Amino acid sequence: MSRSLNKVTLIGNVGGDPDVRSTASGTRVGKLSLATSRQFTDRSGQQQDRTQWHRLTFFGRLVDVVEQWVKKGDRLYIEGRLDYSQTQDEQGGTRYWTDIIVNEMIMLGSGGPGRAAPGEAGQGPAGYGGQRSPRPQPPITEPDDDLPF
Repeated sequence: MSRSLNKVTLIGNVGGDPDVRSTASGTRVGKLSLATSRQFTDRSGQQQDRTQWHRLTFFGRLVDVVEQWVKKGDRLYIEGRLDYSQTQDEQGGTRYWTDIIVNEMIMLGSGGPGRAAPGEAGQGPAGYGGQRSPRPQPPITEPDDDLPF
């Protein structure tokens, strides 16, 4: 049997506070954007910066952690998988989406002056302040098709 792999690993900065909602069936879903940047020199010798924005989706215990501890500007390490979907807009056109379904997250630092990083000075949940959790996480369930966003 042949094997395949769908894995994404990113380190970046959170673009806005998390959006946490519930589906019609009661499943809590968290979403946020993550920016990754790279610098390079173009052919003319000019220094260039490129920023890519990624849509992250969280389920299970990670929704609670993201909702309570993650804020705009925070630095995160995430692991997950790519998920593609499409929706119809009001004009009948098709919109395509690429999301990263996160199954592992490590908080790498604070979002601004005066904010301690989770796990420092008694703040933040154990295991999410720059370390992997020693406890196994509950299984991540597949998202429902009736997501409200």
